[in-house]
Amino acid sequence: MKKIPLIILTGPTAVGKTDLSIKLSKSLNAEIISADSMQIYKYMDIGSAKVTKEEMDGVVHYMIDEVTPDVPFSVSEFQMRSEKYIEEINKKGKSVLITGGTGLYLNSLIYNMDFAKSNANNKIREKLEQELAENGIDYMHEKLRGLDEEAANRIHKNNTKRVIRAIEVCMSGQKMNDFSKDLRYNEKYKPIIIVLNRDREVLYQRINKRVDIMLENGLLDEVKELLKMGYTKDMISMQGIGYKEMIKYLDGEYTYDEAIEIIKRDSRRYAKRQLTWFKRYQDAKWFDLDKYQDIEILKEDIINHIEKLLEIV
Repeated sequence: MKKIPLIILTGPTAVGKTDLSIKLSKSLNAEIISADSMQIYKYMDIGSAKVTKEEMDGVVHYMIDEVTPDVPFSVSEFQMRSEKYIEEINKKGKSVLITGGTGLYLNSLIYNMDFAKSNANNKIREKLEQELAENGIDYMHEKLRGLDEEAANRIHKNNTKRVIRAIEVCMSGQKMNDFSKDLRYNEKYKPIIIVLNRDREVLYQRINKRVDIMLENGLLDEVKELLKMGYTKDMISMQGIGYKEMIKYLDGEYTYDEAIEIIKRDSRRYAKRQLTWFKRYQDAKWFDLDKYQDIEILKEDIINHIEKLLEIV
């Protein structure tokens, strides 16, 4: 079976993926699958820096506006839907370009991750949810710590869905590793991984500027509208950076200025974690955007890199 090439364009938040992904798609006759865990949600446009119809410039995008904010969306769901879209794009004779910065979403396509092995065991889950109701968040988080310390360090105690899911996985005799040492490449695809990067200070300035633009574009009104539609702060979607801070401002927990500073700080921290994640992709080619004055030259360099690797297929 011939492997389908997956061109993966990733990098930290605000590095400059969107504009480049459109230009690459046009040159490569590609359609785009978004690997962004916030852009899958309808109505959450400003805070997720979602690509607009104008920015798409006619390039077909998938995995954007897939579900409403009240639907819990898992990595396995992303994998299942994306694999279907990859088949569709490939059948059209077009290239597949995956773009976004959610590491687990990328892993679910790059590596052979079989989520069927850890399917939900409803009885265990019901029992754990009962335990949560009786004993509280701290108790459950400590229970997870006793089973898998790494997972407990990674998952915030308030994210009770993931805490329960992690305990459930542990109780079925597995560990919930994000980046297992024994991950094997998905035999269906040939991943070509491109990581965009910038000088750390330049990146942080871009992140701060992006937050300012989100606020100018009406982030606060978007959050108010979501709350009016009945979406609540407990939903996983509403715990995204930008959304949870604005809700805390509306609830009187933060001043407006505090909320903005926390959004900027947490966005910078997220970018740092993303870069750590991408460094584990041993076969990735990194491009430093600060070295390019002209995006067209950058695009050509990336295309040359892709074409070289495709010749090896």
